[in-house]
Amino acid sequence: MSEAAVTGRGDAPPGRAVPWVSAVVYGVVGFAGLYYAIADLGGDGPVAPVRVVGFTACVALLFALEFVERRLFPVRTPTGPAIAFFAVRPTLFVAVAALDPSGLSRVLFVLVPFSAYLAFGRAASLTLGALCLLLLLGGHALWVPGWYTDATYVSDVLMFSVGLVLAIAMAGIAVREQQGRRRLEEALGDLEESHARLTAYADQVAELSATAERNRMARDIHDGLGHHLTAIAVQLEKAAEFRDRDPAAAGQALADARGSARRALEDVRHSVRALRGGEAGFRIRPALADLVRHADRGRPAVTLSVVGEEDGFGEAALTTLYRACQEALTNARRHAGAGLVSVTVVFDAVEARLVVQDDGVGPPTAPPDLLTRSPGVGLAGMRERAALVGGRVDLHGVPGEGTRVTVTVPRGDVRPCADVGVRERIGAPGASVDDGQQG
Repeated sequence: MSEAAVTGRGDAPPGRAVPWVSAVVYGVVGFAGLYYAIADLGGDGPVAPVRVVGFTACVALLFALEFVERRLFPVRTPTGPAIAFFAVRPTLFVAVAALDPSGLSRVLFVLVPFSAYLAFGRAASLTLGALCLLLLLGGHALWVPGWYTDATYVSDVLMFSVGLVLAIAMAGIAVREQQGRRRLEEALGDLEESHARLTAYADQVAELSATAERNRMARDIHDGLGHHLTAIAVQLEKAAEFRDRDPAAAGQALADARGSARRALEDVRHSVRALRGGEAGFRIRPALADLVRHADRGRPAVTLSVVGEEDGFGEAALTTLYRACQEALTNARRHAGAGLVSVTVVFDAVEARLVVQDDGVGPPTAPPDLLTRSPGVGLAGMRERAALVGGRVDLHGVPGEGTRVTVTVPRGDVRPCADVGVRERIGAPGASVDDGQQG
């Protein structure tokens, strides 16, 4: 009988169950045998001292056997030693029964199926229990002819049978109780492990959430404040340059710088309101119109065309388009040296598409792999924003012939695209390049 058969599972059998049962039975048998001999309950005269000593010694050996097994194997006896101990016990049972003048020691054989159940499982217990009953019946048949007509012997067989049944049932209950206890301990261990994993996952989620929020704030600062500060810097440079030659132009540049500063402050307030959850729904048409109107006061000139309705597009998608336009205009002013920029937004039933085309110097002429390794901060933020709403970013251009930025976002709620990126080509119309210089 394998260890798995004891538990019904693939793990080790339960620990030692009800270890006191055998000791109690040994004690009762020893006391009953000695009392029978001393009190001469059989009425045949004193029992031979040698027989009493042998009986006592065999019972003492049974106690010693239990003690040794418990000391060597406090929790569970391995299969090999268990077989050896199990083989010795019935031998001592036979010796005790032979030396016991009362004949009560046959109760010891009830422990055979009991111990077998604990050590080897139910099948072994039932088999050995049946074997013990057959041995008793065989003994009666050989040495007590007509025993089945004697009420004493019939009662003896019935009581022995009941003892076997109770012993097997008790062993089964003890084993199931220990199995239940072990499963409960394993469940508690699994629960503690799951709790530890959940705690670790919660820490990871908190860290990832903090990282995502830092990235979002970095994008907002770059796309919002960065745009306005760039405009302020350009206007202040213009005011300084025209201060002596054209005071009117210098004054207008200072006024434009003050307007950009006010818009930067409003952008900060907008972000704060959004963080507090009190921001009204974002509308891209007036936002782009305001952005283009103020950008058109200097160089480059900007035109705006919006086709279709923005209803049905989420605020995150519309904000992505707005920030991308803001970044593209900043790049056109700061890096491309463009004189004219066209902004086109098209809304259809499937997606919204923003196209920002300038007539500036075009993308840089660095090798594509270098541009991929060192993307601009603004372009990286543009790509991240688009990816978060399931969109994509394309940057097309030829050195000396201008640059076209195309941002496409889907309508409605979609899963973010983890592999969204900026496709890269240089050299022909319709080619795309990661803008290592812009942003």
